[in-house]
Amino acid sequence: MSVDRPQLLLGALGIDVYLGRDLVLPGGGTLNMAWQWRRSGVPFRLLSRVGDDRPEVFRAFLERHGIPSEPGLVAPGRSASIDIVIQPDLQPWMDNFIDGVWETFRLTPDEEGLIAGGAGLHVVLVEGAISELRRLASLGLPAGLEVTADFLSFRHYTLERFAATMADVDVGFVGWPGATTDDEVQGLRAVAHDLRKLVIVTFGSQGVRVFDGRPDGAGDRFIPVEAVRVRGTTLGCGDSFIAGFLEAWRSSRDVVAAVERGKVLGAEATAWRRPLPDDAYGPEAAAALAAADEAAASSKVSPGL
Repeated sequence: MSVDRPQLLLGALGIDVYLGRDLVLPGGGTLNMAWQWRRSGVPFRLLSRVGDDRPEVFRAFLERHGIPSEPGLVAPGRSASIDIVIQPDLQPWMDNFIDGVWETFRLTPDEEGLIAGGAGLHVVLVEGAISELRRLASLGLPAGLEVTADFLSFRHYTLERFAATMADVDVGFVGWPGATTDDEVQGLRAVAHDLRKLVIVTFGSQGVRVFDGRPDGAGDRFIPVEAVRVRGTTLGCGDSFIAGFLEAWRSSRDVVAAVERGKVLGAEATAWRRPLPDDAYGPEAAAALAAADEAAASSKVSPGL
């Protein structure tokens, strides 16, 4: 993989709605990764779509951090959104994902033309992105383009569907919500080896399992994680891990080194009350963030809620 050509980052930018608090923020795994890569100096192009209902929520964030967007960023319709509750154990509960403009997402011809110049394509797998990846793969992706994909917490996947998507992917990431010994985890391993692909499965503080079915790979391994005290929430830790992994992977091609870099960024994110540090959201969000924290403290619930 060339370290000079940009990564292509494809996925939804969405509105994070914190239930029970007057708090709405730009969010989504794609936005969190874009922020991390911009901070780390990873060259990339953002391929996303937001609705024309509240485009200023996203434009202000992107402009503040110098994250360029393509001309087709805003489309008629509603932006994607998700409801978030931070539970007493500081784990996020996310539900009621609204696809919005991602129900009919498709790259514009100009956006599609960027693929040939990319070092790699990373896809955050909401439904619209899943179907677009399949369409692009059916047309034939450029030789040498490495495709990586975030299967999120596997909520919308079965092992059969995972295998179908991994056929178009080189490196897959799964933030598994259960135990390292769950039967389905062995199913993930089987897919990796049957398709000769690399699959990274994270288990939070339980560790990371690497299933390396590549003919020239280093084989399976378990990489332990040193548990850190969660001072904020775990919201965004998975996005930070993947951003760090791919940052190291694009230059080193060393799985262990990439996991270690991902662990550093993932651990860092546990100190934040939102997916990113509060100052990332800018001065216009400061009052709402402070009010949410004050209300949370008075009701003795987590600040993110």
